[in-house]
Amino acid sequence: MLGRIILATIVIGVISGFLITIYELLIIFTTYFFFLGDPYKTIATLPVWYLYLLPTISIFIVNYIVSKDSAIREYALNEIADSIVQNRMILKIKTLFLKIIASVLSLSTGFMVGTEGPSAGIGAMIAYHIHKLFKLPNMLIKMIISVGASSAIAAIFVSPLTGITFAVEHIAYQFLKQYIGYLIVGSVIAFAISINFLNPLYFKYSLGRSLNENFFFAIFAFIPYITLFVYIYLFLKKRVLHFIDLEIFKNASKYRNYIFSIIGGGAVGTILLIEPHAAFSGKDVVTYLMNHNNKIPLSLIFTVLFLRIIGTTISIYSNAVGGLFLPIMSIGAIVGYTFGEILSIYHISTESFYFAAIGAAVFMGVIMKLPLTAVVLSLETTFDYNVVVATGISVVIVEYISSLNFNINRRNVTKADKIEKTKQ
Repeated sequence: MLGRIILATIVIGVISGFLITIYELLIIFTTYFFFLGDPYKTIATLPVWYLYLLPTISIFIVNYIVSKDSAIREYALNEIADSIVQNRMILKIKTLFLKIIASVLSLSTGFMVGTEGPSAGIGAMIAYHIHKLFKLPNMLIKMIISVGASSAIAAIFVSPLTGITFAVEHIAYQFLKQYIGYLIVGSVIAFAISINFLNPLYFKYSLGRSLNENFFFAIFAFIPYITLFVYIYLFLKKRVLHFIDLEIFKNASKYRNYIFSIIGGGAVGTILLIEPHAAFSGKDVVTYLMNHNNKIPLSLIFTVLFLRIIGTTISIYSNAVGGLFLPIMSIGAIVGYTFGEILSIYHISTESFYFAAIGAAVFMGVIMKLPLTAVVLSLETTFDYNVVVATGISVVIVEYISSLNFNINRRNVTKADKIEKTKQ
């Protein structure tokens, strides 16, 4: 039995590494195909009607695909595992490919969703079929799905520790002592494959183990600053759009997905016209802000911030297939960068890219309720104790303050979720 589990874990890691690499490269190819080259350079040359039509048609197709197979939608990993154990969900090979298609369409046409959600789902589906192939006991389904998810996250972020921690915080904490070894094997193998083809997040200004004590005084001013933007994001998502979704469309639930498809397509088209960098997953934004010391006008950076907050929440309600990890990180990176720039205006010695790195991890950790993953991510991407310590302090305090006024869930619940739950 032990030999079969180890072999299954290795197979999951290998398949996840290659498939996730293909998935990421497919997104890049499709994006360049739709926008006739690098979108940041070509969007200005494309007709306005095309920029509105492309995301609108894309999200209509995505919603049509989802209507044919509800398993394509974004589910939390523990929900997937529980549904499989209770025979309420069967993950078919067809579902795997349709999920990839729906996600690629969402991401390559400008919707502000991330790659980690589909990646974790793809990894879970791979693990599910390997579990069946190796005829492993049903009691191991959660562990095997955790292996698949952590392998896929390790591959897409090119970060093995982040993949392991992500799975532990989502689903595998109760199995930690017994099964952590299998998570490590799958994640490391998938990472070893993907690093040959994909680029990880990195931080070239790392000070390593050196701690700048003066730097930490600014953190106590940063905490209320980033908390304000967490409140703005949660208010928009949980109060405004949630009200529109559940109340205004209460008597028009039949047309809910069509209405939000039009809203989503129009919003993405407008964002592409105003500032292309505010669209897409946000990985380029995070990488740039963390690794460039060039001054960016505050008016531009606040415009991108506002558009990303609006675009990310609307993308969720439009049923774009993708995760929140990268989009939320990009919002946090922008918030952190603006804080550093504001300090520099008052001649306070600091570096904006440091706060971009901290903000990216903290915002993600709070909104997705993944504080441990936030700390590990900050360590693995920066290798800088200043960032790691600041992230650890900030994420706990900001999450506590935010929880006083908002009930934060790891996955957003929309009208479509409630309809699906009723069917089940």
